[in-house]
Amino acid sequence: MRSILSTLTITLAALILSACVVGGSNNAGQGEFEIRTGVIEQIELTQVKSNHESGVGAVLGGLAGAGIGSLIGHGSGRDVAMVAGALAGAVGGNYTEKQNYDQPREAQQIIVRMRSGVLVSVTQPVNPALAPGMNVYIEGAGSDARVVPQN
Repeated sequence: MRSILSTLTITLAALILSACVVGGSNNAGQGEFEIRTGVIEQIELTQVKSNHESGVGAVLGGLAGAGIGSLIGHGSGRDVAMVAGALAGAVGGNYTEKQNYDQPREAQQIIVRMRSGVLVSVTQPVNPALAPGMNVYIEGAGSDARVVPQN
């Protein structure tokens, strides 16, 4: 009975582990990405929205508001003051975070003609070393793609 149970356990473990294996030899492993080459056709300045929507301002404001509210009143009045302080602090902290940190950033939209003739557009932070006609690499893909000069 023990040998059957251990055989079933080993078989089940092998099936579970084999389901985690990625098949095919063309798939890039974790942390690997394709590097493509091309020539810059055009560069235009633009702005991108900041991705600084962390919510830290709301959390810190809410904590500060609750702390100040706890200093007011006694009993259930204190509880109401804490809740009202937390809500007001969260709204104020979120507003302050958006005003100070959520500003659009300068960026550049780069059009690259790949060796195959395909045009690729990448929007990234400004890199003053890039210019039209320059041979470049496009590292990564999607929103993580970056254009870097070939040296």
